[in-house]
Amino acid sequence: MKRASIGSRGPRQKLKTARGRSTSSQAWLERQINDPYVKAAKAQGFRSRAAYKLIEMNEKYRFLKRGMTVVDLGAAPGGWTQVAANIVGEGGRVVGVDIQDMDAIPGASIMKLDFMDNAAPDAIKAALGGSANAVLSDMASSATGHRETDHIRIMALCEAALEFALEVLAPGGTFLAKVLRGGTERQLLDTLKKRFTKVVHVKPPSSRPDSAEMYVLALGLKA
Repeated sequence: MKRASIGSRGPRQKLKTARGRSTSSQAWLERQINDPYVKAAKAQGFRSRAAYKLIEMNEKYRFLKRGMTVVDLGAAPGGWTQVAANIVGEGGRVVGVDIQDMDAIPGASIMKLDFMDNAAPDAIKAALGGSANAVLSDMASSATGHRETDHIRIMALCEAALEFALEVLAPGGTFLAKVLRGGTERQLLDTLKKRFTKVVHVKPPSSRPDSAEMYVLALGLKA
């Protein structure tokens, strides 16, 4: 799947009224209506602007291909699951997992689960019925505004996703997970470098410049 051309931002629009909204809510809404990726996602039928992050990373590193089996953790509202299902095609399989409700996505199986629940990994493995070629995680906890706390929380999710990935990935498989600016913790990074042939940090163009998010991408799980 190729990334469609995203138009320029053009003149900035402002909401006509802020009545009843907090300052932060007003700022978020104005950012949404002026975001070219939000507009493109609506026009092209993607459920979120996050779809372009996966498209852009895959264009550069080519880790998703036809016929693959993919697990998407933290999938709601479904942008990454849509992209993965389109790429792997009818011969592939995509399992999208989230604690929130998600509408059905053609070519994907949707599971409503709290991934941090002890029973969740086994339930996902049962749904897969075998190994996976890629485990993707866009999981993130609610931001507190406290940098250290947010970093600890997102790294805990990343570590849990990696533990699961190492159990289900076939040799040569890929692990992709959200982290925060500053990158991956040393111990986790050492594990990734030991188990995979290539590890990189990526901030795709569609990731907002003012966002602290980035991704760690581990390619080629060693046998």
